[in-house]
Amino acid sequence: MVQEAEKYKAEDEEHKKKVEAKNSLENYAYNMRNIIKDEKIGSKLSAADKKIIEDSIDQAITWLHNNQLAKVEEFEDKMKELEGICNPIIAKMYSAGGDAGGAGTVMQVELELMILLTMAQVVVLVLILR
Repeated sequence: MVQEAEKYKAEDEEHKKKVEAKNSLENYAYNMRNIIKDEKIGSKLSAADKKIIEDSIDQAITWLHNNQLAKVEEFEDKMKELEGICNPIIAKMYSAGGDAGGAGTVMQVELELMILLTMAQVVVLVLILR
């Protein structure tokens, strides 16, 4: 009976990690989509950069829908791939906005708040799943 409980505990832990990884990717994708659709932030991106992010988000969401049974590592790899595309573009936007003085600072604060909100949502999901 103890062995059976240990077996199920390990399975439950693996399932929990998988759900957390999947939810993190999904939340990041949808929150990044909301960030670039926000007029204050999206308007600071070039059309080319915005298209790159939108296409990457669409690909990630399509991948999520087609790979519901993926392994934890696959979800994590997809997350790193999406972050690797989006984060440099957002960082470039930050540096361009920082030169604008007050407007850049306001935009930076708003973006940081959106990112914090995203992180808070992930934490809440993790706590709910425990």
